[in-house]
Amino acid sequence: MIVITGATGQLGRLVITSLLKTIPASNIVAAVRNLDKAKDLADLGVQVRHADYSQPESWDTALAGASKVLLISSNEIGQRFAQHRTVIDAAKRANVKLLAYTSLLHADTSPLGLAAEHLSTEQYLANSGVPFVLLRHGWYTENYTGSLAASIAHGTLYGSAGDGKIASASRADYAQADATVLTTENQAGKIYELVGDSAYTLTELAAEVSKQTGKTINYVNLPEQDYRELLVKVGLPDVFANLIADSDTGASKGALYEDNKQLSKLIGRATTSLKDMVAAVS
Repeated sequence: MIVITGATGQLGRLVITSLLKTIPASNIVAAVRNLDKAKDLADLGVQVRHADYSQPESWDTALAGASKVLLISSNEIGQRFAQHRTVIDAAKRANVKLLAYTSLLHADTSPLGLAAEHLSTEQYLANSGVPFVLLRHGWYTENYTGSLAASIAHGTLYGSAGDGKIASASRADYAQADATVLTTENQAGKIYELVGDSAYTLTELAAEVSKQTGKTINYVNLPEQDYRELLVKVGLPDVFANLIADSDTGASKGALYEDNKQLSKLIGRATTSLKDMVAAVS
């Protein structure tokens, strides 16, 4: 039995969709905070169990009988490590045979501020005694394409990534890779650095959007602080504005680039191209 944490999130749902192609729904457990949001998963035959980071005891029930667990990193910045630790401790009590954790690309050397909680989680896992595999995700292309509507409307794409190359892939690509690892034996101890097959700069992203929309979109590179202030001005909370601006600066230092093709090897096909991702939202 495979338990997926954060199962009603964007990545969690995609992982379950991938798993359903190869294993029975009854062998999948969706661990969720809000049971109502998982009704569609229950309708598919997936077991839905309540699990709340603020209620550590709930994880003992959620992981009962589990052989494998996919710990999808929490989205609560600043609280991630404590929350992840709760799941890892429960996995140890449940004698889980494999815990797969969605970490960050090169978490042990990344300059991104995001890396700290991921690395703390990795280190805790390493000392926990729970067999584990690290699924170090690179950037999701949706992190950029999800906000392209505003760029198209204003004719400008802002960022602070300079000429840094970004080897991103779609969430669906990562989800399929995660599902593949969960359904493949002898994964304990492995570390996957997962990225898209090809890379681009934000200038090249702007050019692709221009090509597909027929409207000139210029990339404007800003200092990190200026970009952060712009993001706050358009309505993003400080914590997310800091995260995005810091990540863009990290990209300028190569933090979102790798060229190992591990992701496409796992999924058995090329990762989704930037062209196709832009087309889906243009």
